[in-house]
Amino acid sequence: MYVAPRTRGNPGCLQFLPVGLFDRFKLPAVKADEAMEMLRSGATLLDVREKSEWNAGHAPGAVHVPVKNVPSQAVKRLPKGRPVIVTCRTGSRSRGATRILREKGIEAFSLSGGMNAWESAGGRVVGKGNRPGVIA
Repeated sequence: MYVAPRTRGNPGCLQFLPVGLFDRFKLPAVKADEAMEMLRSGATLLDVREKSEWNAGHAPGAVHVPVKNVPSQAVKRLPKGRPVIVTCRTGSRSRGATRILREKGIEAFSLSGGMNAWESAGGRVVGKGNRPGVIA
């Protein structure tokens, strides 16, 4: 399938670009090291795991909104005008939440590999009461 956008220089000329069948379903994702850099630059980390998973271990400074509550609560709980990195345990739930946030106009990215990748890349994990945590 080909999409034929108009070129800037010559509005009467068409340019053909290859587009894959499933390209419209792709969501922006970042690796853990990229996420850490984005957080240092002011992005927000949104953890969409369940409360028991969050209590067992989460990234310090993350905002917690369980995935089932993202449509109704996330926009209210996230800082305005900042990119959002969405995480879960492995990256599956975060993709769905990322899609919802992007549909609401938020610049959101899914963390590839989720909290497992975060911890493997050296990201801190804290549990309830700021004690050392585990990924559950």
